[in-house]
Amino acid sequence: MLGGADIGRRWPDPAMGEPGQVLLVARTHDLGIRAASQALNVLRTEEQPAGVQLLAVVLVADAPGPLPRVLGRRVRVLRSGAEVHRVPWMPAWRLGEEADQLPRAVRALARRISAPAGRAGRPR
Repeated sequence: MLGGADIGRRWPDPAMGEPGQVLLVARTHDLGIRAASQALNVLRTEEQPAGVQLLAVVLVADAPGPLPRVLGRRVRVLRSGAEVHRVPWMPAWRLGEEADQLPRAVRALARRISAPAGRAGRPR
């Protein structure tokens, strides 16, 4: 949707010509939030390949409705270490279909990552 490439569960390697700017995408279930937290820890300890820069963490709803309180607390912890964008549940996406209109959160994220350096706005 935003013109990036899914490289799976690894960091890109700018030395190999891969883009260094990263959107870390995870589902909002327990394993997804845990994986995002572990990836942020790699960044915190600077174990990622040289040249990798995190733009934001994108949390995609794993189910309709609000998050359980325990997962909401873990999202707040993620926000303490990175800019986090939440994408709501989209039934069409579950079926591999396109949505009639992108959610507001996705449109905001598109504006955020296309903003010139230094003008990206404040973290959410």
